[in-house]
Amino acid sequence: MDITSIIGILAGAAALIGGFFWEGGGVSGLLQWNAALIVFGGTAAAILISFPARTLRSAGKGLRIAFERSHAHLEDQVEEFVEMAAFSRRNGVLALEPRVETHPDPFTREGLQLIVDGTDPEQVRQILELEMDAAELKAEGYAKVFEAAGGYAPTMGIIGTVLGLIRVLGHLTDPSHLGPSIAVAFTATLYGVASANLLFLPIASKIKSRSQLRLHGMEMLLVGILAVQNGDHPQMVRKKLSSFLQSEAEGIASAGVRT
Repeated sequence: MDITSIIGILAGAAALIGGFFWEGGGVSGLLQWNAALIVFGGTAAAILISFPARTLRSAGKGLRIAFERSHAHLEDQVEEFVEMAAFSRRNGVLALEPRVETHPDPFTREGLQLIVDGTDPEQVRQILELEMDAAELKAEGYAKVFEAAGGYAPTMGIIGTVLGLIRVLGHLTDPSHLGPSIAVAFTATLYGVASANLLFLPIASKIKSRSQLRLHGMEMLLVGILAVQNGDHPQMVRKKLSSFLQSEAEGIASAGVRT
């Protein structure tokens, strides 16, 4: 698990709840199941209407992107390609074939298979860039689901508040219950705004940022695969790929090498 995502959610919840208790609020003022049903049930219904079933079934992959720790280490991948470049210059590209079936990264595995099969370098680039475009579109689809939830939740909160106020106005003959009833009504707005800004929208942003970092790594792998196929000197391969390490350190999502 990505500990920063967990810490962020817990810290945000603690800040909101702690501030509420600091002002003298109680647990009963926050736990309103009818408000939760309106906000989260309504948001879920809006999402079901907005997206096809196929997109919704894959939304769990978006959560994995947001909460799983990334296992990609660009420094190790650079060294791997430098070693492969030296190995292929000595033994030929076909000697890389045993690595194809055992390589853990599917993108690298596909690239190595293409060059071992003798595919034209331009076709290798085109095929792998199509894979990158597909990966980017998938991540955008995951993020859109949570962005939509972040847009619907506050609106559902307002609807819940309006419904609560309608109920309050129907019992104006009992002034002693007006204050607590109004407070309960506004809890729905709290649920909607808080869930949007602490869960849905941050998760969408995390998916997007993780996707850009993954695409940045795939761009580096593409350059490395083409360099190995071209028979570049290992030190030249290192020089090409090291620029991606600097870009990652500076927070640049794309090195702009795609054409």
